[in-house]
Amino acid sequence: MAGQHGPTYYRDYSTVTGYFLQDDAETDPESFDYTTVNFGLKAFPTAAEEVETRWQMFEEQLRNLNALDAPNVQYKIQFLGRHGQGVHNVVEPQYGTSAWNCKWSLLETDGTLNWADAHLTVVGISQAEKARDFLAAQFIDQKMPAPQSYYTSPLDRCLMTVQVTFSELELPAGRPFVPTVKEFLRETNGLHTCDRRSSRAYIRTHYPSYILEPTMAENDELWSADIREPDSALDARLTILLDDIFDNDQNTWLSFTSHSGAIAGLLRIVGHRPFPLVTGSVIPVLVRAELAEGIRPGHKAEEGEPAPECDEE
Repeated sequence: MAGQHGPTYYRDYSTVTGYFLQDDAETDPESFDYTTVNFGLKAFPTAAEEVETRWQMFEEQLRNLNALDAPNVQYKIQFLGRHGQGVHNVVEPQYGTSAWNCKWSLLETDGTLNWADAHLTVVGISQAEKARDFLAAQFIDQKMPAPQSYYTSPLDRCLMTVQVTFSELELPAGRPFVPTVKEFLRETNGLHTCDRRSSRAYIRTHYPSYILEPTMAENDELWSADIREPDSALDARLTILLDDIFDNDQNTWLSFTSHSGAIAGLLRIVGHRPFPLVTGSVIPVLVRAELAEGIRPGHKAEEGEPAPECDEE
């Protein structure tokens, strides 16, 4: 961001560590189940006598961080949720990753299953229901604050995941479930038809209460049938997404429903350790954003790559 005649500024993102088990190198992502350990929130001291639960303590700490730090610094807690199991998550292991990348991901169906803009499976829906039930207990038993803002990828598996997870929860009147569909929160883009979104009209028809960005085109103009998006381009667009949210959303408690690749990119941007999520899982990340003078340090842009050649059988 820059003034026409003034200095240029950018947001410098970082993770505030020490609050969650997922921050720690000894926490194993493969065996970690967020529903068994209170989202991974650690115990820590507080000065407030009326505070009863860890989440109330954390809420107090977060409020103090935003109140006491410099005016050019913001803190937000981001719950990054991966969608439930999609049809493509079933098909890839069925054929193997190599065959998936060179052949099947480029198609829409194998004659039995269809994975264009992949929908949730029965297992995926049950994973979203598990998250819903866990959150319902968290809000009551742990007095965990509900999200103030909800953001979701435009791909159907995320649109459905966030609906199943949140639409039936009893939420505070001031924190209603009104998700915003963010085009840039989508998965690594290109080649794979599972990552090509449906039309704007489809989303409006099937998810009428969702807010669509005015810039979202009727049809998917970002997806390429020829090139897979490299990590550098993914991180660049996710940085634009974060800048947009920090510029325009004053809320502190945010829910993101997205994908494995996109969540990995968000973790890279804020300096969090890699923490792969299984389908239906969620990771909370406390993000610090400092408005710094200058130009954001850049990274060399990678070229996108076409689909690999299949090995001859």
